[in-house]
Amino acid sequence: MPLENFGSILNFAAELEKQDRDFFAAAAGNPACAPYREVFEQFAADAAKHIKTVLRTRRENVTEMILEPIRDFTRAPYCEECVAVDRMTLAEALATANRRVDRAERYYSEAAVKIKALPEVARALKNLAKKHKKHREILVSKQ
Repeated sequence: MPLENFGSILNFAAELEKQDRDFFAAAAGNPACAPYREVFEQFAADAAKHIKTVLRTRRENVTEMILEPIRDFTRAPYCEECVAVDRMTLAEALATANRRVDRAERYYSEAAVKIKALPEVARALKNLAKKHKKHREILVSKQ
């Protein structure tokens, strides 16, 4: 499904963050992931903050949302099937966490380029990409 405008880009960003929040909260509760419980809890809390940031950005820039059409940007490369986190091994959870963090960083970076005509929104998306990059660095440093 194409992401054709400002609103669809930010709505999809909120969906991705909600999926990540749910994944990291479930991973934090998985006994196999106990060594990473604090990291996963922090990532879940950060995803909740990111949802608020995305929704605030959308709300504050709503007057701009109709003006700029977006081309050649779809959801498909960023979609991932949900799996039963409570049955994952630590290795599976870490691999999934790495994929999710990479996906989010890639999405925000690419979305910022697509929406560069709206500098404030592009800046907010770039900041979210940086936050996900820091998450990846945390995961790499802990392994």
